[in-house]
Formats: sequence, C-alpha cells, structure tokens
Amino acid sequence: MATKRPHIGAFTLIELMIVMAVTALLLAITLPVLAHARRQAESVYCQSNLRQMMIAALIYTEDHNDFFPIAYYTQQTDRGPIHYNWDFTVRFVDEQPIVESGILWQGEPVDKIQQCPSFQGESNTPYDPYTGYNYNTSYIGRGQGENIPQPARRSRLTQPARVAIFGDGQYIHGTNKFMRAPLRSEGDLSFNDRWAGTQGFRHNRQTNMACGDGSMRSQADVYTTVEPARHQQALEQYNQQHPRSPVGFLSPDNSAYKVP
Repeated sequence: MATKRPHIGAFTLIELMIVMAVTALLLAITLPVLAHARRQAESVYCQSNLRQMMIAALIYTEDHNDFFPIAYYTQQTDRGPIHYNWDFTVRFVDEQPIVESGILWQGEPVDKIQQCPSFQGESNTPYDPYTGYNYNTSYIGRGQGENIPQPARRSRLTQPARVAIFGDGQYIHGTNKFMRAPLRSEGDLSFNDRWAGTQGFRHNRQTNMACGDGSMRSQADVYTTVEPARHQQALEQYNQQHPRSPVGFLSPDNSAYKVP
C-alpha cells in the first residue's frame, strides 16, 4: 500500500522576496554601524600609538637636560650623509639605505607604532617603512634648517595641555611628518611651506593629537588660514573635494602649537 509523503512547505516567490528584502534592509542598517565602529576602533588604536610617542618624548626630556628631541638634522660622513629624523634615521652602506629607529626612540627598535591605522597612503619621505604621524616642528622639535635649530625645553610648556606635540600628519599630497603652525614664528620665519605641515582629519572627520601633558585629544574643527596666504585656496579646494577626510590646522593662529 502506497504511503503518503509528508508535505514539506516551500517558500513562495512572494515569501522569498520578503526574506530578501528584510535581509537587504538589515544589511543596510548594520553595515554603516559596523563601518563606524571599525573607524572608531582605529581612532582608539591611533591614540594608543600617539600616547606611546608622547611617553617616549617625555623620557627623552628626562635623559637630555629637559630638551625635546630635535625634529631633523643631517650629518655628513665619509660614507655619505646620515639623515637623522625624530621617527627614523636613514644611512647608506654601499649605496643601500639602512633604516633605523629615529631620535625619539634613543636606539630602541619600534614597529608599527608609527603607522596610523587609518592612513593608507605611502610615506612622502623615502625609505620610511611606516607613516601617518607628525611632530610639532615649528615650536617643539625645530631642526637643522630652522631659524631656531635647537629644540624646546619641556619646562617652557607653561600650559602643556594646550600644546600639540604629535598628531595625524596629512596634507594635500599625502602624509607629512613635520607638523607646522599656520603662521610665521621666530623658529621658522624663512619657511614658506606651512601648508604642507597640516593635520589629517581622518577619524570620523576628527584628528587625534598628543599634548604636552601626555593627554590625548580629538578635534573636529578644521582651520585653513595659512601664511603665505596663497596656499589657503588650495587647502579649501581639497577639503571641498574630500569632505569626509579634510586636512588643515588645529587653530586659526599658532595657539595650538605655541610655546610661550
């Protein structure tokens, strides 16, 4: 005697379309939330990197008579120049570049601490393996080619919580590692490329920075006032084309960078 097979329900076309529509709706809701959460996690990771840089800078001042590390200088040797920078040192052996940890790290090896997780481009400085951060060169690190080459002393920071030391370096053509104040200062009077020392507002349209007291700060306000003034238009045009990740300065004057 033939047995009846149990009836197995199947999706109708309408039911299938409803399931697909609900799935698409859930994805549309969930994906932006996940993307925002990922960007937020990258911002936290970035602040952790900056905190480690700031700790290294404070240790450096303890070891070097209160002076911050110099931002850059070059030493000529019989084997060629050695380029000392706050983040990396580059020397040449048989014309091949050897990249080592920079002045800030006092010989200690560093890995991806100097790579911002939200910056995907290449370094604009040859041979640097990691990139994305800059160092206050106008007032803190200064350097060999500045009007005042000697770096600042930590004790000069009477309001350290208001002074940016390290941050998310970025300008129109990529990253940078020398943070610049927007207006002329005694330390860099003859320097005319301040527009290339801006910050990247790439963490949900905010930029991260490490301040002189060791605190971390995020900022959404972008400023494009700069000297020489002819570069301001280029910054504003770039920001119109990249509204989600603009570049600019931390203040309309030098107050966010300045040491009294």
